[in-house]
Parts: sequence; structure tokens; C-alpha cells
Amino acid sequence: MVSKKKKQKKSQLPFRLNILFFIVFLLFSALVLQLGVVQILNGETFQAEIDRTTNDYTEISVPRGKMYDRNGNLIVGNDAEYSITYTPEKGIRAEDRLGVAEKLAEYISMDSEERLDGITLRNKKEYWYLNNTEKAKDLLSQKEVEEMDNGEQYNEIIDRISKDQVDDYSKQKLEVIAIKKEMDKAMTLTPQVIKNEDVTPEEFARVSAHLEELPGVNATTDWNRKYPYDETFRDFAGSITSESQGIPAEQEDYYLTRGYRPNDRVGNSGLEEQYEGVLRGRKEKIKYTTDNNGTVVGSDVVVDGKRGKDLVLTIDMELQKKVDKVIRDEMKTAIQKYPSESEYLDRAMAVVMDPETGGILAASGQRYDHETGEFSNTGTATIYNANAPGSSVKGATVLAGYQSGAIEPGQSFYDRPIKIKGTEEKSSWQNLGMVNDYEALEQSSNVYMFYIAMRMAGEYDYQYNEPVNMDFAAFDEMRNYFAQFGLGAPTGVDFPYESTGYEGSNPIAGNLLDLAIGQYDTYTTMQLAQYVSTIANDGYRVRPHFMKEIRNPVPHEEGLGPVYKSSNTEVMNRVQMSDSEIDRVQEGFHQVFQSPNGTASSYFADKPYDAAGKTGTAEYIVFDNGEQTPTENLTLIGYAPYDNPEVAFALIVPRVGKGNEHPINHKIGQGILDAYFEVENEDEDE
Repeated sequence: MVSKKKKQKKSQLPFRLNILFFIVFLLFSALVLQLGVVQILNGETFQAEIDRTTNDYTEISVPRGKMYDRNGNLIVGNDAEYSITYTPEKGIRAEDRLGVAEKLAEYISMDSEERLDGITLRNKKEYWYLNNTEKAKDLLSQKEVEEMDNGEQYNEIIDRISKDQVDDYSKQKLEVIAIKKEMDKAMTLTPQVIKNEDVTPEEFARVSAHLEELPGVNATTDWNRKYPYDETFRDFAGSITSESQGIPAEQEDYYLTRGYRPNDRVGNSGLEEQYEGVLRGRKEKIKYTTDNNGTVVGSDVVVDGKRGKDLVLTIDMELQKKVDKVIRDEMKTAIQKYPSESEYLDRAMAVVMDPETGGILAASGQRYDHETGEFSNTGTATIYNANAPGSSVKGATVLAGYQSGAIEPGQSFYDRPIKIKGTEEKSSWQNLGMVNDYEALEQSSNVYMFYIAMRMAGEYDYQYNEPVNMDFAAFDEMRNYFAQFGLGAPTGVDFPYESTGYEGSNPIAGNLLDLAIGQYDTYTTMQLAQYVSTIANDGYRVRPHFMKEIRNPVPHEEGLGPVYKSSNTEVMNRVQMSDSEIDRVQEGFHQVFQSPNGTASSYFADKPYDAAGKTGTAEYIVFDNGEQTPTENLTLIGYAPYDNPEVAFALIVPRVGKGNEHPINHKIGQGILDAYFEVENEDEDE
């Protein structure tokens, strides 16, 4: 029985193997059949898929973010405009581009003077070369061809094409050259603007209807900045480069490493530059699939474009307009009423800010052209232009005197002319008699400040017309105290550049005295605004800023989106002086504006907003045709209300003339606070 079973198993084994072999045979047969179908029936299709091996990416620009004032009023927006662009495929030849340019010239005009004037002799020669290739090659001998590479041959041919051969081009041919010139700037699969500033609806429609015969050309929409307030605040807003300019050459590495392309438009001044990373937005990214001939066979949007974030500024545009106007009006009055004294008066600057937060509410610079009688906005001069401010700095001088131990709070000096042997006599605007620190600020005593300077330099035994023994390290000491308020130091304002002023370099006794009264070093209007804000803010120096918020864009074009980032108050430092010492200077400033003897009281004492501040006059010399003409800078700083300051301001009016009877600094300061507190000013100029 056992042997029989073994025999049966042996007989079954070959049968099972046969079945297994048969199944394997069927599977291999099916595989061979499938390979045959793939190779014979679908070979060409799959070969094309194999050839489709290259993916390229390009980015499409999106509208920049907008700028709004603190109340949601649009300051800088975007205007859509028609645009004709060209996006070359890989391997496109110059002859092909020329063909497209000639066809495109049938549908658009490039006859503007700027475009035609921009065509160079080389552009014309290159056009002639493409239309006369064989004739152009004859300009080189066979030996020259053998000795040169292709690039050298081309450049030599271009050089040998005579000017006479290209001088008689018609206007139509010049327009073709202008189009091709723009097309030649295009990078592979990157749109290049051919025309966008003055594309008419008819041109846009014609190009749109003939895109099939214009490979690489597209009729699309571009964006230009618009300014609803015209020139108001325009120079602060800044500008952006054009498509033809692209990124600035001197900043190429910076931008290219941050994902920019050479022809991208970027902010190149003002807040456009400062907040470029916020305003630029996210480009739409497109993937192009090309075959091995460089022909685009497919495209797909891989990153959706997103408009730039919006910038909400601390500026109040209605207040800004009023400040601009009051400066222009008062300059005009001074020039018309006192023309001989105002011969060199051509500018005035003012900054208005929140002393507690540093938010800039208005910043105005006005420039007057004596030849045309026209004004222009030069607001950035409040940051770039430094002038000697005169007595406005005396609050810092008194506080430096307290902190250094040169004087005690309440200390008095007799105000009469001072003379150091070998120097000219120095005095206040009049002999004021015995004055303490309050009265020195109230009546603007120069002599009181001279005593502070001399004592800081170690000279406690001054005698009229006698030499003094002074330690000129006092220059650095006084400047260090001043810098705590922002005088002579960067304010930190969010702007691409700011001046820190001029620091005198001649350490002699007379100059130290002048430094103490604001007639040696120079400061910007923004620095003066930070200085007075620090005093108003009980000694806390905050960073001035234009940015209030950054907002995410909304899908539609109107309105503000959710807050992305807010600007927090940044305290840069707290001055070293005590609260009681700062209180004394605050009270001195209050008396300047409110007490009968105050140098500005006749303009502010009857106002409901209870202001405090300090006047300033600095002597200045104008050099004109070798002659020296004495003139003055007038300044004014202030804040209000005195008990709870919510606004501070600083203004500088350089070169008003010597003894100009128009109190232009007082009138501008009065107009600024009247505008802020919406007080009707019924005063009339005398």
C-alpha cells in the first residue's frame, strides 16, 4: 500500500508542473503582447511623452500693496493699464523675433519721441544685418572668418556696416526696430513689456485678436501707481523703478538673492523702498513644460499670485494738507511784505508727531522758486536737511547743566554781555538782568546758557575780557547729553536714509558757547521733533515712525484687510535727568508760550489748547557772488496740551533775512496747532 501511494504522487507531480509552466507562458505572452501594443500602436505618443522632459518656471508680477493714512484714506494706489508683453520660448532665433516684431508693428504704434530717440546706430545696424545676412557676411574675408569665432565675426560685421546704409530708414522701420529692441531684453519664458504707458484700447483689441500669429506676444494688464492727493506727501511715499530700469544695478546682489528678477520693478526711494518687502506681493508662478525643441507643450499655475500687503501710515492727510498750506501762506506773506529781507527765503520744514507713540502725523517741506513764484513739496528735507536751530535747544542745555552739576535747579545768573579775551562779545537779545532757569527759558537768555557751558568745561571764575581755562572735553559731554534727546543722533525713523546733522570741528571757547545756544552744530527738523517730544513725554525718547499697521490684502480692490502687523511704541532711551529736573524745563517751556514775558506768548497764550515750547533764532551767513550777507534761521518747537501732551511739533525756516518783521515761525506753529485742534484762527497779519 505504501509503495502504491508513492507511485501515485510521482505521477501527479509532472502534471502540476505542466499547469504552472502553462500559466507562466500565458503571463509572458500577455506581457509581450502588451509591449507590442505599446511599441507599435502607441509608440509615437509615448515617445513624445519621453521627449517632454523639461520643466521651466516663470513668475508674473502682481499689483503692489497700497498706502493709506491713519483714517483709511488712500494715499498711494494702483491704476490698471493695458500692456503688450513678449515671452520668448527656448531657442528662439533673432530672425524669429524680427518676424514677430514686424507683424506686431502692424497693430501698435511705437512712434513716441522717447522711443525713437532711444534707437541707437547699433540697433539700426543689427536690423540691417538680419535683413541682409548674406550681404553682411561678404563684409569679412575668408581668412578673417577662419581667424574669428562667431561672436567676433558678428561684432566686426556690425562695425563695418556703414552709417549711410542705415540712415534712410522710414518711420515704419524705426518702429519695428523699437519693438525688437524691447523684445531683445526678454529672458526665456519671462514676460518683457513692449509697450504699457500709452497702449490705446484699439491697439489692445487688435493685438488680442491676432495673438495666434504673434507667438510669445500677449495683451494683458499692468499696474501704475496713482496718487489721489497729487503731490501732497508724494516725496515721502517714494517711487518705483520702471520695467526698463528693473532692479538698481548697485543693489543687484541684494535683490537677486531674494528671489527678484533683473527686470522686476522695485521701490527706489521713500516708503516704497523702506517697505519694499511688504508692498511687493507674491508673484504668480507658472510651470511651463517644453519638448526637446524648446516648444511649450503645457503650462500650469503652481503658485497663485497675491497682491502686496497694504501699508497704513500714521499720517493724517487732512492735517498734512493744512500744514502744507499754512507753511506756503506764511512764506508767501513774508516774501510779499518784506521782499528785501526775504531775498534768500526759499524753504520751510515742519514735523508733527504724537509724542507718546512717535507716530508722525504730518511732515511738510515747502520750497519756493523766486523766479517762477511756484511752490514745490520737499517733505523729505525734514529728514535730510540740517540747520542751526538757535535757542530751541536751550531746554537740552539746561538739562545738561543739571545733570553735569554745572548748575542747580533754580540757580540764577546776571544776564549781561560776556567777553572772553581775544573773542567778540556775546550777549542775549537784550540785557535781561538776574534770571533763573525758568526765566532763562522764558525770555531766551543766551548768557545763562554760556555760564552752563563754561562751568561744564571747568571754568567757574569767569571775568569780563579775561582769558578762560576750559576743558574742551565739554564738547563731547554736552553732545552726549544732547544725543539722549535725539539731537545729533539718528532718530531711528523708518525711512531709507536720514541725516544726523553737522558736528562742528573747531574746539575753541567761543564755539562751545555757541553750541549751548544752538548756533554751532546743525540738526534736522525730525531730530528737533524727537527732542521736544522727549521733553513732553517726561524724558522718554521714542522712535518716530510712519508705519502704523501692515494689512493683508483683500480679494477685492477696495477696503482694508485684517491686520498683519502693528507698529508698537519703541522707547529708545530714557534721559538721565530726574523727573523733577524735566518738570522744571517743562514749566520753562510753558512760560515761553503762556507767561507775559514769554517769547511766544503773544501767539499762544490765548489759545484753548494750552501749549508749551521754545523759540529759536540762529545767525546765518549767505555767500552770494563772493559777498557775505547776514541772515537768520527761525525755529519753533512745541507741544499741547501742556498737562497731557497729545501732539508735538518742530519747524525750521532757514534764511529768513536779518530782522525780518514777519514772525513766520510763530505763525506757522500757531497754524499747525490750530489745525490739529480745529481752532478757528481769526488773527490777521499786521
